Amino acid sequence: MSATRDAAATPHAGDGRWILALVALKLAVQALGIPGYGYFRDELYYLECTRHLSWGYVDQPPLSIAVLWAWRHVFGDSLWALRALPALAGAGVVAIVAGLAREMGGGRYAMGLAALAVIASPVELGTQQFFSMNAIEILLWALAAWQALRALRSRATRDWAWLGVWVGLGLLNKLSMSWFASGFALGLLVTPSRRALATPGPWLAVAIAGLLVAPHVAWQVAHHWPTLEFMRRAEHLKMVPVSALDFALGQLKSMNPLTAPLWIVGLVALLVARGEPARRAFGVLFLAVAGLLLAQGTSRANYLTPAYPMLLAAGAVAFERAFAKRRAWRVATPALIALMGALLLPAALPVLPEPVMVRYLRALGLSGRQDERLAPAALGQHYADMHGWPAFADTVAAVVARLTPEARRHCVVFAQNYGDASAVNFFGRARGLPHCFSSHNSYWIWGPPKEEPEVIIVLGGDADDNARVFDHIEIVTHVRTTWTMPYEQDVPVSIGRGLRVPLATLWPQLKNFI
Repeated sequence: MSATRDAAATPHAGDGRWILALVALKLAVQALGIPGYGYFRDELYYLECTRHLSWGYVDQPPLSIAVLWAWRHVFGDSLWALRALPALAGAGVVAIVAGLAREMGGGRYAMGLAALAVIASPVELGTQQFFSMNAIEILLWALAAWQALRALRSRATRDWAWLGVWVGLGLLNKLSMSWFASGFALGLLVTPSRRALATPGPWLAVAIAGLLVAPHVAWQVAHHWPTLEFMRRAEHLKMVPVSALDFALGQLKSMNPLTAPLWIVGLVALLVARGEPARRAFGVLFLAVAGLLLAQGTSRANYLTPAYPMLLAAGAVAFERAFAKRRAWRVATPALIALMGALLLPAALPVLPEPVMVRYLRALGLSGRQDERLAPAALGQHYADMHGWPAFADTVAAVVARLTPEARRHCVVFAQNYGDASAVNFFGRARGLPHCFSSHNSYWIWGPPKEEPEVIIVLGGDADDNARVFDHIEIVTHVRTTWTMPYEQDVPVSIGRGLRVPLATLWPQLKNFI
């Protein structure tokens, strides 16, 4: 056992309280954005997914939905209840990063600096501001990295087994955990840690992870691999090409530019790792995942976010040692990181009124930034998708009120995308609205209504396409919203009667995975 490991193995008195203080700071900052704006498009979709529990969905594995199902049954689905869950996941990441710094021999300064780098990261704050599988993804990657470090140090079968659990759960949450697994495997092969492959531990981890994700794979097979079709179509039809330079600059912007020296030094420290060669595998892991994302050509900068905890921890330990006799640097470094984090805070959390936010984003050069092939919104896509959703339910309610009592009993709603459909279903329940169906992503798998409707209220869609489906269809109003994505600001609402083809027959042609 190395001297570094001995030092790390001995906790300092009060370290637990220090970590709790850092966690509390993270939660306090995260809470600033919870009441801002409204439900995010994907949050409404995830809530609808909880009404269709399954081993898979077109655009995601099942874990995050199962977690949300349990959470909403205990705490409800208010904005505060919904967003407390990703905030807690973010707090868990802070605790793990601080713990990693301590594991690497760092003291409270290193623990605090590593945690501060997470707290001041716009991408971390933004991802953990609303519920999605991405908030859970970052936590599970951090847990897997921490467990992998322990397994390499202890060589204990038990630690490898737990690594398999975290990787398996990660795969059940988001398939990107396969990047972690592949990068870590490569790190083992090309570093002295390859000796671990001669022991049962790594293979046990692979077996456990495989067993955990097997039900989801079976679901994919049974449904003809819908996620692969979704990913392929999204890459070619939705995602914006990203150059290597843009991807690299995106790391600086998303992680907080002033943390760059910290994680760059951390990467070097991991790759060199003279005191403990086992850490080199994590440097290789980061480079492998970054290289994979660059090779894809359409990867968003935030896809690399889960790979940073090890780098931040290692960099913080290196800074602590380098600044041991440089008090000015010890104070200035966290102060500057915190100051930049505060400056970038509105880019991550909706803490400004919309008109002020537009001016802020424009001043930082972030206005109009798009990750998808869509007309830009003044607030940017992320914040625009937190607006306008109650208007869909209100407008549909007004249209339903125009129908006769008999027509209402045999009426359904059809929306072109999962955002509109989920908004009608979430906000419409209190209004007694009919169920809204869609052919977008998992809505298509859930299928059309069991009984053929006499009246269909259609949200959006091409007028000529709609006319070919019905004997009679008429645009009766529009859903008009502000601060939303341009394609959501003036959505026609039609009443269609007399389907020319049974909906069950038409349904396969309507499939839209993207």
